[in-house]
Amino acid sequence: MLSSSRTVSSRLLKPSSWFPLWLGCEGRAASSVQKELIKKHELDKDELRPLYMDFQATTPMDPRVLDAMLPYQVNFYGNPHSRTHAYGWESESAMENAREQQVANLIGADPREIIFTSGATESNNMALKGVARFYKTKKHHIITTQTEHKCVLDSCRVLEAEGFKVTYLPVQRNGLLNLELLEASICPETSLVSVMTVNNEIGVKQPIKEIGKICRSKGVFFHTDAAQAVGKIPISVSDYNIDLMSISAHKIYGPKGVGALYVRRRPRVRLEPLQSGGGQERGLRSGTVPTPLAVGLGAACRIAQQEMEYDHRRVSMLANRLVQKIISEIPDVIMNGDPEQRYPGCINLSFAYVEGESLLMALKDVALSSGSACTSASLEPSYVLRAIGADEDLAHSSIRFGIGRFTTEKEVDYTAEKCIQQVRRLREMSPLWEMVQEGIDLKSIKWTQH
Repeated sequence: MLSSSRTVSSRLLKPSSWFPLWLGCEGRAASSVQKELIKKHELDKDELRPLYMDFQATTPMDPRVLDAMLPYQVNFYGNPHSRTHAYGWESESAMENAREQQVANLIGADPREIIFTSGATESNNMALKGVARFYKTKKHHIITTQTEHKCVLDSCRVLEAEGFKVTYLPVQRNGLLNLELLEASICPETSLVSVMTVNNEIGVKQPIKEIGKICRSKGVFFHTDAAQAVGKIPISVSDYNIDLMSISAHKIYGPKGVGALYVRRRPRVRLEPLQSGGGQERGLRSGTVPTPLAVGLGAACRIAQQEMEYDHRRVSMLANRLVQKIISEIPDVIMNGDPEQRYPGCINLSFAYVEGESLLMALKDVALSSGSACTSASLEPSYVLRAIGADEDLAHSSIRFGIGRFTTEKEVDYTAEKCIQQVRRLREMSPLWEMVQEGIDLKSIKWTQH
């Protein structure tokens, strides 16, 4: 099959053609119909559910959070904005307790700086669009990074369409932002810098304290999407010079559908509201605050504050156990992102010569996610992995393992063993792996199309 010039027919060995997918599907991605059939087949089976190892996507609700919420679902159902009777007063008291004693306490904020929202996506939209539009007559430049969450990047594109200038800073190969590049990018027209605290895909922890210091010295507001960080690592909005911060309840064992936006009062940050209405949440976010959800967010923050140190130590132990088991048994495994500056519960590994989606389907009894942003029509590598300079084949072979509060050692061991078993099996089916074992440098091969 190999010519003297090492030209290989893509019909036979092109990396995108030989990976088998579960249920006999071939090619890089199954069609949407095939994927729906796979989902239906799995959901209809009367079997045990898979192990959950996707804690960056969402977390199970802590039972203690549910206990705190239930009274406000059944007995204390008043509108917290009704000021004329006890039903409203008791709901308002619970909402304000969550704001003051729990959410604000966790991040070292003034309670008046906490705005309840529907989640981090809304908080990010409020922060970016709100600040940009309020200060647009004086400043029309925003800075963010190429590895931000989709809702931040899409908000920036909306602002670009409105005439704002947006700088998307690259990150280094370890996923960290170059602070000198950030400082050089700030200009007199810059109103806002937005950099996420912990990346949801590769777990890299940005130097937000240093970023906040730079922004404060330049007179620029600093926003951070801390959905993957709040409650998992210590954050002080005062110490870190954070002006706006997005929080999500369901990432810290709270309910879905609620979050918060921290908005600094001194120096004051002004926002243009995204929606109009009754003027709730100090006029920044009109709409009735759902008391049970606010109570749930508060309870999740309270528990996180109490157990953060223990959780972090235990998650670190389990993460190290998983990584060591895998890399000690399988060669050519790469951890994406900085090995030190990271949240340990988010592990993104690339398994060379294995298609990530094939591995996910082989590991169907473990709930994981691929580092590739897959669609039914194509399988483009994740923009986060592209931003850190990962080779396309390695980007396609990435899997994200999420470890959290309720993960057990047995689950970690089972996941590692199954992963080792399936990677070996898929590599045995791979002509590329066979060629590597024969000492052939794949990068020296010139692939031809037919």
